[in-house]
Amino acid sequence: MAQSDVRGQDPSVDDTLSLAPQDRKTPEGSGRRGGGRGKNGSRAGRPRRRRRALRWSATVLAVVITGAATAGFLYYEHLNGNIRKGQRESGDAEAQKTAPNADGQTPLNILLIGSDSRNSAADLKLGGSRDQVGSPPLADVQMLIHLSADRKSASMVSIPRDTRVDIPKCTDPDSGKVYPATDDIINTTLARGGAGCTLSTWEKLTGVYIDHWMMIDFAGVVNMADAIGGVQVCVRQNVWDHPTAAQRGGSGLKLRAGTQKIYKEQALQWLRTRHAWGSDLMRARAQHMYLNSMIRTLKQQNVFTDTGRLMDLAEAATKSLQVSEEIGTVKKLYDLGMQLKSVPTNRITSITMPNVEDARNREHVVPDGANADKLWEMLRDDVPLDKNGKDDKSGKDGKASDAKPAANTDKTAKAPSTDPSRLGVLVQNATQSTTEAAVPGRAQTISQALGEKGYGRAAVDTTVTQSVDRTVVQYPSADLAGDAQAVAKALGIPVSSVKQSTGVSGVTVVIGADWRTGTSYPAQAKPRAGELPQNTDSVNGADTGDCMDVYKPYQW
Repeated sequence: MAQSDVRGQDPSVDDTLSLAPQDRKTPEGSGRRGGGRGKNGSRAGRPRRRRRALRWSATVLAVVITGAATAGFLYYEHLNGNIRKGQRESGDAEAQKTAPNADGQTPLNILLIGSDSRNSAADLKLGGSRDQVGSPPLADVQMLIHLSADRKSASMVSIPRDTRVDIPKCTDPDSGKVYPATDDIINTTLARGGAGCTLSTWEKLTGVYIDHWMMIDFAGVVNMADAIGGVQVCVRQNVWDHPTAAQRGGSGLKLRAGTQKIYKEQALQWLRTRHAWGSDLMRARAQHMYLNSMIRTLKQQNVFTDTGRLMDLAEAATKSLQVSEEIGTVKKLYDLGMQLKSVPTNRITSITMPNVEDARNREHVVPDGANADKLWEMLRDDVPLDKNGKDDKSGKDGKASDAKPAANTDKTAKAPSTDPSRLGVLVQNATQSTTEAAVPGRAQTISQALGEKGYGRAAVDTTVTQSVDRTVVQYPSADLAGDAQAVAKALGIPVSSVKQSTGVSGVTVVIGADWRTGTSYPAQAKPRAGELPQNTDSVNGADTGDCMDVYKPYQW
């Protein structure tokens, strides 16, 4: 049969390329192995040559796959190497995780910290003066990101940087230096043991267990804004945050009125601006608007189908963030991002802690008693801050949460250090409110009730005159925590109202305006979804029409 006839049987095969050299040189019928034809006229060696070609193709493919996998692994390790990590907590505060809901799910709490560090050339270029180089950084932005147990809602809660709080004893994880407990403004915590001390301070104040922290500095904000491709913001008037005769400093932010995208240094200026908004509290609102807009932007982008954008974002994120060590890998950060990305924007609520002016310093604020406590209770019990959800069982909008209450007394209880009959307990009457005078003899009544329950050394404290909205039991040091909890239990006060404080010398019951009668603490109504406390400022994540008002001296 002619050679052309052989090709005619299989047009896809080119004998000149597929035959081995010895096959091409061997005459027909020479009797050499592999040189003859089969009964059907085809070459006997064709199956083996095909297998050889397939083996070659498979080898090439394997090399390509292995090379790509190796490159991917090396890049993954490169990204992991970018991430800086630190100890989760470095203070004495002990908060308990919220109990799982009916489906075994638990909330996730992440503390986001913005550092004002000037200890790198990039940070110094973006803000501050050279005399601040080497100084301990301050935690100027502090925001708790709370993801509900079912991952259907989220909240972002800010505490103003100049809030005076009780700071627990902290130990610097790098130097081993121990910082004693104190009361000071909350942004100093970063210099008292790193981000772990800031986290411990939040836990002490709120009673909310915080799973992780993430910290970003000036340069990180710029890099992230650039990688995202800009974030949309809005101002109602032209704004220029610059030094004035009455106020030094300023972020340098200069924008025309209306909605626009900000990039790079402008993003940092927006987040740092305070004077142009009129107060530090309004700065928190501007930060909430920025983060909500950033989340909406990321949701709209097809970043995971754009390799270049994805790599830029991954590089910026891993270089910009310092995180607590248990989430210090690309995969874990990616998983966290996906959980937040899955929450609908209208189920994201940004809020600033209810606060009032600090009586000791008008430049500072303190938590607003019962209003702040209500917010912390909603976070501990995983109650949504919005009303846009539906309860799976009732189908009613925002009427309930399927989360179980926060960890109960039995799980959080500590053993008392001494017998009740030997424990000194002070009782203070702080029942005065803005609308009602203090109840006469209230401390004496509760002191006697404690005596009947075995606390024979309970006494009235008349050295301190104050008024508080909500009753608390305070103790000065960790060794008295169990004793304070036992006193609270005897009076029916919830364990969440037992707090360590540097302002007391022993276990102290401070009777608030919420307990004006009786000797057993009254049951408190549980907050419902969307029932936000008074004296607060909130922004919904789906609100695209919100704009910042500019304080008159900074309009142009």
